[in-house]
Amino acid sequence: MKSFSLTLSAIALLTTGLAAKPIQFDLADKKGVNSITFEMESLLEPIYGNAAGITGSVSFDPDAPEKTTGKVVLDTSSLHVANKLMKEHIHGDGWMNVKVFPNITFELAKLTDVKKQGDNYVGNAVGTMKILKISKRISVPVTLTFLKGRLEERNRVEGDLLVVRSKFVVKRDDYGINPGQKLLKVANAIEIRVGIAGAAPY
Repeated sequence: MKSFSLTLSAIALLTTGLAAKPIQFDLADKKGVNSITFEMESLLEPIYGNAAGITGSVSFDPDAPEKTTGKVVLDTSSLHVANKLMKEHIHGDGWMNVKVFPNITFELAKLTDVKKQGDNYVGNAVGTMKILKISKRISVPVTLTFLKGRLEERNRVEGDLLVVRSKFVVKRDDYGINPGQKLLKVANAIEIRVGIAGAAPY
C-alpha cells in the first residue's frame, strides 16, 4: 500500500511538472516594426498617423486561450502624423498632453468567444483602456497568431512568436480628448489598427 501511494505521488508530481504553463511574450520590438495606426475621417481634413512606442507583455496559453492576460503600453510621444504643426498640436496640452500623460494603456483581463482557426485564435479582448485621466472597460475583436518555435524566422533568436491584430474604434469624447471641439477637422471617431508581435525566446 505504501508503495502504491508513493507511485501515485510520483505520477502527480510528474503530471504537475508536465502541465503547460502560460508563455510570456514581450511586446518591446527590437526590430522597430510593431506599430499602432490611427485614422480620423473628418469632413475637411482626414488625419492618418501611427505610433511605434509600444511596450508591455502578454501571457498566453494555447491550451487555455481564454485566460490570456497582458498589458499594452503606448508612449504618447511616439504619436506621429506627417504635418509637423499638426503633430505639435496632437502632443500639446489641448489634446494628448504627452508631458502630463506619457502613456496610453490597455490592460487585458481575458479573451471571450475564442475560436481556433489553424494557428489563429479569434475572439474578443476584454480589458481596460486608459487615455488621459479616463479608464473604460471595453471589448474589441482580436486575432492572436501563435507560431510555436518560429521566432527565429523573425528575430534570429530561437523561441515562440505571438502576433496580435485588432481593429476597433474609440471616441475621443469618451476619454475627454477635447470633446466636441474642432469636429470639422478632427473627427470624434478614431479608428485604431493594431499589429504587434510578441517574442518569447527560449
